[in-house]
Amino acid sequence: MKMQTVDEFNLAKSRMTGDIKTVIADSEDLLKAVANVSGEGFAVAREKFEEKIRSAKVRLAEASQPAIDKARETAAATDHYVHDNPWTTIGVAAAVGLLIGFLAARR
Repeated sequence: MKMQTVDEFNLAKSRMTGDIKTVIADSEDLLKAVANVSGEGFAVAREKFEEKIRSAKVRLAEASQPAIDKARETAAATDHYVHDNPWTTIGVAAAVGLLIGFLAARR
């Protein structure tokens, strides 16, 4: 399950990198169109650029959704564990606090 999440993240990252490169290239084309083309050419370039931006936003939302879902699942599991085992949680938190205090005092 964990490896699948990592693979999904890497795939989404790769797609986003490609989308960002495309947006940059389209931005450069738009700038060239402003300098060299009539109003009609500018409108076409601007429309293409806006479509790329919309597409990049949709892909970003799609890419971030698995991470958001996983974070929600983890938070829910943690919440259930803490409610089901409050004394264990308090003991672990106290032990971690003591360990951090001990390590900080040694420095």
